[in-house]
Amino acid sequence: MTHNAKAITIGATALAAATILSALGFQHIGGYIPCDLCYEQRNPYYVGVPLLLIGLFVWNRINANYVTILLAGAALIFAYGTWMAGYHSGVEWGWWPGPDTCTGVGTGIADFSQLENINDTVVIPCDRAQVRFFGLSFAGMNAIVSLVITSAILYAGHINFHANKSA
Repeated sequence: MTHNAKAITIGATALAAATILSALGFQHIGGYIPCDLCYEQRNPYYVGVPLLLIGLFVWNRINANYVTILLAGAALIFAYGTWMAGYHSGVEWGWWPGPDTCTGVGTGIADFSQLENINDTVVIPCDRAQVRFFGLSFAGMNAIVSLVITSAILYAGHINFHANKSA
């Protein structure tokens, strides 16, 4: 039964790695420039994928309860990613306001010297999707993928917990 939990975790890890590699590919190969919220959505992947890889590496080397705790931690990390992607999608659809750093009008300028390099500054708006596939922006797709990853990790943790509880 724990083999099923490990297989599910391998699948969730592979999906998470493919997702962050796709985001980096769209940026560095496709030329899409991420906004502040896009960058924030990547953090769960930067932490969660290595954590899941560590968990897979130590899966049969440590107590199964520690693996379950590790899976719960990874699920929390990706749950945050799901929330962040959902928040960003809502900003794009205009359901709620986004942060002032990428959707607001700013705080004003104190003096005109701040305008000297205005052409060198690129601000990518968080409230406009750069592209939509099947009606979903990158943030919308990430919300769905992050929810799938979170659910898979929770299910793997559930299987692992109950398989080792009866053992």
